[in-house]
Amino acid sequence: MELALACDFRIAAEHVELGNPETALGLIPGWGGTQRLVRIIGLAKAKEIVMLGTRLKADEALAAGLVNRVVHYDELRNATKEMAQKLSEGPPIALKYAKQTLNFGTQVPLEAGLRLESALMGLSFSTEDLKEGVEAFMSRRKAEFKGK
Repeated sequence: MELALACDFRIAAEHVELGNPETALGLIPGWGGTQRLVRIIGLAKAKEIVMLGTRLKADEALAAGLVNRVVHYDELRNATKEMAQKLSEGPPIALKYAKQTLNFGTQVPLEAGLRLESALMGLSFSTEDLKEGVEAFMSRRKAEFKGK
């Protein structure tokens, strides 16, 4: 669970159950489980999972926002490859800036997050990838981003 929480995206097989059972052993999650879980699903649900040892079935995890998608076990490898492929075809600089801004925004007041967002959006305007993205859109073709 704690490894999954460290990921940007989580796809679960429909038979999966997720939880943090450490408190039943007299421990607490120690690899980011308390800090990441609360940021992903909120305080009340995180307390239920950590303090009561609640395990969420895949559909419950999806409803709570813990996973992005639930698929049949036989589709799991293809679903993850499809998502990875789509990400790899995206504009690297814009994706990097988006991830930085999203992550930063969960840690700071709104005003600080908005300032970073504005600054990184401005930097995005100076990239060759933006030019390629706009040209591809206008030409109705798939963009070929270079990370420049």
